[in-house]
Order: sequence, then structure tokens, then C-alpha cells
Amino acid sequence: MTAPRRLVPPVLALVTALGLLASPNAANEVRAASPDLTVTGAARYDVQPDQHRVRVTVTLTLANHLADTKTTRYYFDRAYLAVMPQASAFRLHWGGAGTPSVRVQKRTKDAILLRLGLPSRLYSGKSATYTLGFDIVDPGGTPTRDVRIGASLVSFPTWAFATDDTPGGSVTVVFPKGFRVDVAAGRTSAPTTDSQGRTVYRSGTLSKPLSYYAYFVGDRPGAYKTASIKPVVGGTPVAVTISSWPEDAAWRKRVRILVTKAAPALGDQIGLAWPRTDPLVVQEAVSRSTGGYAGLFDPAKGLVEIAYYASDFVVLHETAHTWFNGSLLADRWANEAFASYYAVQAAKALKIKAAGDILTPALQKARIPLNAWGAVGRAPTKTEDYAYAATLALANAIAERAKPEGLRAVWADAAAHVGAYQPPAAAGPVTPELVAGPPDWRGLLDLLEARTGATYDDLWRTWVARPTDLPLLDARLAARTKYDAVVADAGDWRLPARIRDAMRDWRFDDATSQLDSVSAVLTQRDQVDAAATAAGLTPSTAMETAFENDGDVADAATIATAELQTIARYQQAVSSQPTGTGPVAALGLLGEAPEADLATAKTAFASGDLAASAAASDRAISVWTSAAALGQGRVVSVLLLLIAFALAIALLLAWRHGRRRRQRHVMQAHLIKRT
Repeated sequence: MTAPRRLVPPVLALVTALGLLASPNAANEVRAASPDLTVTGAARYDVQPDQHRVRVTVTLTLANHLADTKTTRYYFDRAYLAVMPQASAFRLHWGGAGTPSVRVQKRTKDAILLRLGLPSRLYSGKSATYTLGFDIVDPGGTPTRDVRIGASLVSFPTWAFATDDTPGGSVTVVFPKGFRVDVAAGRTSAPTTDSQGRTVYRSGTLSKPLSYYAYFVGDRPGAYKTASIKPVVGGTPVAVTISSWPEDAAWRKRVRILVTKAAPALGDQIGLAWPRTDPLVVQEAVSRSTGGYAGLFDPAKGLVEIAYYASDFVVLHETAHTWFNGSLLADRWANEAFASYYAVQAAKALKIKAAGDILTPALQKARIPLNAWGAVGRAPTKTEDYAYAATLALANAIAERAKPEGLRAVWADAAAHVGAYQPPAAAGPVTPELVAGPPDWRGLLDLLEARTGATYDDLWRTWVARPTDLPLLDARLAARTKYDAVVADAGDWRLPARIRDAMRDWRFDDATSQLDSVSAVLTQRDQVDAAATAAGLTPSTAMETAFENDGDVADAATIATAELQTIARYQQAVSSQPTGTGPVAALGLLGEAPEADLATAKTAFASGDLAASAAASDRAISVWTSAAALGQGRVVSVLLLLIAFALAIALLLAWRHGRRRRQRHVMQAHLIKRT
């Protein structure tokens, strides 16, 4: 059962039942009678719903306590008795001679003063018994009237009747079988059930009859008369059933019209679609919760019980609980606050006079932190009254800062389970980070500040926080200051999700520790950016990816260290390039491409391949630093090749010369032989 609206049912102001104001006559002498004539009354209230009345029978015992003198004999021949203002059809009987009379002496808004005419004088020391009868009849009219007597509902006040300071008398109240009965105000004994199944309340003998007062409310379960309506909320018709007691057409009509108008107005104000897919049932009821709540909303059953006497504000308030019932916000005070706030806003939009609870100086005396407000029916009545008024006052203060559009943004996030501390928009589109369940007082504070740009810490300290909550609010302020600074420093980098989770969970020690680690890594990032810019390099996204995905940002720190080392290797390679080359060095660079290695190193660094970048830088360093030596080696190699070539030529020439000589010797030998 969630989000009740407490309202004490209308009860008749307790009027002291005036004692008999009778006149003792003796030779036309009139004396003050109050201390001399006493009355006690055994009153029985019989509920007769089919006749729309309560029949009251009071057995009155009158006693004359005066004592006659030798010259004077005292007696009473009339008396006066006060009864409730709803009484009618007065009857007075007794068992003696003559006929007693009863008539109305005076009417006020609080009581009727009856004149009882005694047919036989009541002399000194004597007593007499009379039976006074009257009816309490349902007058009809406003639903907040004190007396309602019908087939489904009975509510009426009961008094005891006696003279001042006179003990004795009793009160008996009898309800027919089938009624569920509660004592909504006052106190009396527990009921019993008689042989006919009737519920019977008996006060027993009263020591102080004029202090007795009880207001009874009984209802008889039976068939409800229903009316189906389909208000259009956010452009969509929604199903609502209005159920009332058959004889209470006025309640049914009033609530049907109110809900039909209120549901669309509330939807527009809150900014959310109707949250129910099954029909909502708004049912007339007798309040039975502790404290006398005029409205109760059960979201699981989709049932709103609204007391027969509930005001228009209560109807609007309970209709607003369709949204604020524990599924959108977690805490009781928050649901009551905004159910009341939007009830008032809807009333203004519909031009209905329906003001919420006003926080008076008297209620301020029962002040509690709203976080200390317990479950329904557990707090004293004064505390409940304060809390209802205080929640509305707080909701008004919140709304003044948040503005309607800000509140609608908060409710949209709460409905979608989107938490505060989302990554900044500068970081680019991202799937919203969700939370489990509706926001409590902490999550609501975070969402309000995230979505409206205003601060509400002071309101939470004034209205919501218990003393034990204040250190947590202090820690929150310090953590948020650091968090905001780190977020600004991070720029378009998203902080690791674990930090946002810790902030949302109000684990501020954990969040602060992680923020310190993140700050150190961001310092490294800035060092990398500066070094890369100076070297003409473009860092890859590897560090950013590790930073955003790693809860302890250790990988990002490792990457930063590696990037700084790779940049240093690249800068070393660039500085290794000679400003000019001689022929020997040029010969050493022949066939090498250190500039291409630098380009490779630059490209590999931008892609995040630090090993390839470093290797390319190392190749460039090696080529440029060894060019002269390589050139010298190549010169020697060329000289050696030239020497070898010269020797080869010489040998070839020598060989050819020797061959010619041998050929000449052979030819000479052949000539000599032929000759």
C-alpha cells in the first residue's frame, strides 16, 4: 500500500451534554437545580440503514437530591437536556400516570436543547425513569457531512447523557449483520457479535459520561455501481473505472468528472505517459488506515480507495499517485511531495479550488527530517500532518528552482532508470548508463542537479537529511568539486564508468581515490600530447580507449609511458639526421631510405603500433649514425675492387702475351720443318 493521503473524517465537535436545568418548585420558589437534580442515561443507538436512520433510545434516571424543610417542599416538574444537532422526531415516555412532553427549547450548530416536561412532580429524595427517543437521520448534501446513513455506509456521532460530574449511564451501539465497523474518532470498548450476527459496542458504566464521545463509521460490502471513463493522456485514451456505493451517485459523478479532467492535466504537467497498461480502479471507501487516511493507492492492484468524505484535493492527489507511487521515486516523502505538488498544479489548470496542506507554526512544532518519516500509520498524527505539509512546501521550493521543463527532464530520466553523472555531451553519443530501481533521496538530488543546473543541497539539509546524513552531504560536495574539475580536465575523454558508478552510489571515498588516479593519467596524457605535438606526431586513440574502459586506468598509464618512450625514439631519429652529407657519407646512404623509416614510424605511432614505430625510428637512427662508416667501407670496397680488376686485367694481358709467344714458336717450328 503506497502513498496514502491522510485526512481525518469530519466529526462533530464534542459538545458538553448540558445537564438538566430543572426548576424545583415550592410555593413558587425557584432554586438552582444543577447540584440538586442528577440524571444518568443508558443510551442505545440502533443503526437502521434501510430506513436511513439511527434510532436512539435513552433510558433516563432522574433523582431529586433536595431535602424538604418544615416550611418548604421541593420538586421538579421540568428539565432540560442537550442532544446532537442531527436529532429529530423526539419522543418521551414513562411508566407512570400522565403524559410527559418534549419540545425543542433552543437550536445551535452544535446541539439541540430539549425541554422535558414531567407529568408528575419529582419530589425531594425521589427518582423517576423516563425513556427519551429520537432519530438521527441522514440529511443529505455535502459528502463531508457528519451523518451519512445508507445501505452501504453509515457514519454518525454518539454521546452519553448525564448531568455534570455525575457518574453512571452507558452507551450501546448496534450495527446490523454484514457491516464492517470502525471507531474513527473517540474511544470505546471492543465490539462483540450477538446471536443475530449484529456488531455491538458497549461502553459499560461510565465514570465521566460527559467525557464520552465516539464517531462510528461502518460500511457493508456489496455490489458497487461503476462508470467507465477513458481520459486522453498524452494523446492516448486510458482506462479508468469509477466504483461507488449504489446510493452515492453524487460521489460517483463528482469523482468521475474530476478524474476525467485531472488525468490529462497531470500527464501534461508531469510530462510522462500514463504508466499503467491495465485499468485503474477508483473506488469509494471507508478509511481504515491508522490516522484516518482519505486516500490509499495500491499500485500492484491498480486500486485507488478514496474515502466518501474526501475533498477534491485528495482525488487529485490520489490520481497523481498513478505516477508517484514508488515506481518513479523510491522514498515516501518524495512521492507524497510531488503527488501533492501536481495535484495543486492540476487544480490551478482546471480552475478548481483544491489547496494542499499548509505548513503552520503549530505543525512546525512536530518537525522531523523527512528522511525520518516512517511507513504509513507508524508516526503520530501530528508528525503525519507536519510531514504532508512539509513535503508540499519542499516540492514547491524544488519546482521554483527546477522549473517545469527541468522537472519533466528529471521524471523522464527516473522513468527510464537513467542515472546522474552521464558522460558529457562533448564525448559524443553514448548509450545512457542505467541504474537499478527508482532514485531515492540521494539519486533524486543528483538527477535534479544534473538536469536543471541548479543546486538543492541547502534544501536537502533543511528539509530532508537526518543528522546522520549530513556528513554524507559534506562528502558529496567535496567529491563533486573534484569530479567536476577532473571532468573539465578530461575534456572529450570519458571518465571510467566505475567512477560514475561510485558517484551515483555515493561511495565518495572510492570515487575520490579513483579520481586521483585519473588525474595522474590525464597529466601523462597532457605530457604525451605536448611531446607528440613538438615531435609532429599524432597520438592514437589507444590511451583514450584504455582510459575509458579500464576501471583503474593502469593500462592507460602504461600506454602513456610507452608512447612517451616511442616519441623520444622518434625525436632521437629526427635529431640523428645529418644536416649535410659529404661524398663518403652520401656513398654510405646510397640505397638506404631513413626518411621513409621516419614516415613509417610516424604512421605506426598514429595507428597505435608503438613497436613498429620504435623499430622504424631505430632503423633511421642506425642508418644516419652509420652513414660515414658505411661510406668509408664502400670506398675501400671499391678500391679493392678496382685493384682486383687491374690485377685481373694485367694477368689477362700477360696470359694473352704469353700465348701469342707460344703460338709464334709453334709456327716457326712448322716452317722450319716444311723447309
